[in-house]
Amino acid sequence: MNITPTIRAELEQFLQQEDLTLSQFGQIAGMNRGIISSIVTGNKSMSINQLDRITEAMGLPEGYFYDLFIDNYIIDTPPNMRRIEPFLYRCAELDKLDAIRRVVGAIMDNLLYSPKLFEIAEGLLAQGRLGAALILYEGVAEAEKYQHSERLAICQYRIFKIQIGDDQSKNLSAATIFEVFVERLNEVDQLDALKDLANVYRSLRKWDKVEEIAKKMRAKAEIQYTLKHKQNSRERDESTKNLTRPLFVYISYADLLCASVCEAQGDYQQALQYTYAYADLEWVKEDDEDTQHWIGLYKQWSEGNTHVNKLLSGDTSVLTEYVEYIASTNVTDKEMVTKLLNVMMAANRYQIDVDNILQRFEVEIDSFTQQGHPSSDMYTNQVIPEQFARLSYELAYYQLHRGTYDDGFKFLMYSMVSYHTLNNETYFINCMGLFLHFRDHAVPEIKVGFLNFIEKVWMNNVEKSGNADHRG
Repeated sequence: MNITPTIRAELEQFLQQEDLTLSQFGQIAGMNRGIISSIVTGNKSMSINQLDRITEAMGLPEGYFYDLFIDNYIIDTPPNMRRIEPFLYRCAELDKLDAIRRVVGAIMDNLLYSPKLFEIAEGLLAQGRLGAALILYEGVAEAEKYQHSERLAICQYRIFKIQIGDDQSKNLSAATIFEVFVERLNEVDQLDALKDLANVYRSLRKWDKVEEIAKKMRAKAEIQYTLKHKQNSRERDESTKNLTRPLFVYISYADLLCASVCEAQGDYQQALQYTYAYADLEWVKEDDEDTQHWIGLYKQWSEGNTHVNKLLSGDTSVLTEYVEYIASTNVTDKEMVTKLLNVMMAANRYQIDVDNILQRFEVEIDSFTQQGHPSSDMYTNQVIPEQFARLSYELAYYQLHRGTYDDGFKFLMYSMVSYHTLNNETYFINCMGLFLHFRDHAVPEIKVGFLNFIEKVWMNNVEKSGNADHRG
């Protein structure tokens, strides 16, 4: 029979090897002799803080005994959350995710531990320790998968938001799994969940889903807005305080999403109607500073998107006015990506010379190639990277067709790399096709760079798929 080694035995052996008394070791570890004696004799369990002190005093790396701690004090004893909670936080600090998985696996047979593990997961999430929080949320969700509880839905929402990343195929899977849990959230939390889902589907260009979710969000937001102004205002303000936006914004944002759907489908007249709708906010009853800020944003977006829908429908006379709007409006980098994408789509669709416009915004375009900081906003993290990849493609298409090959291939490589990161196979193939169409105009260095990149992608795919490399 295998006997599980113990931290106590390791410590006892160390004291013998180093010829240290309990008092001497206690001085090194900053612990009194009585505690050391109780640990060595097995009369007392130890806290994670004491374990860390003992580990340091023995000259061992941080977390060296964590697996043994799990064996000795979690698996082999009745779970004690007063011991487990600080241990989980400490594992998260040291990024010992496997240890966290072992703890979760050891105790989650008992649903009584779900509330506390969920609470710890929320604490880790607040600290930005997403990998550790994800393991706990997944453990709670698995344990409660037959409970149909709101906590299960919140776990699935947190899992969805943590898992959303660069890989669009994985994002689609995460969105599909989470979508069925939205209705289990409370009525107010559903609004942010639907907003986040819509933005993920928008980045994936799943327009039917965007429209479906936007209309659902609008209907739910209208109900909540009506209730807010029928009930005691303090009571409703308390129930909606956790929303990331003022309540009316979800109604208007639904119209904005529907406008983007119509625009993507080429129905510019209907897109204009939705655009006029989200600009008309006379019905909004609030007049605080935050409300005025959002009303100003919607009016600004409406002005720009009115130009865009006319421009993309073929009315190129509004291009100059749209460019002046871009230049005169204080827009963020993410908004500039979208606006210049509209310009380039129109330029390529209607063969418009926009060299002077590109020169005017040269600094901004160059800045887009720099990686930005991650954001908690789903639109910034998902929609904008996809739009930058498309902007790079449209810039490449424009420059290559006009014979400006150096710039054209530069932007094409940006787009290819971006779409590879996003794991968007369709647009990655479009980039390859554009390169091959103009390959005779590429200098040797560009061709070598292209071929090396394609080979790297191929090798990565071979490794991921597990296919053998049969080179002789």
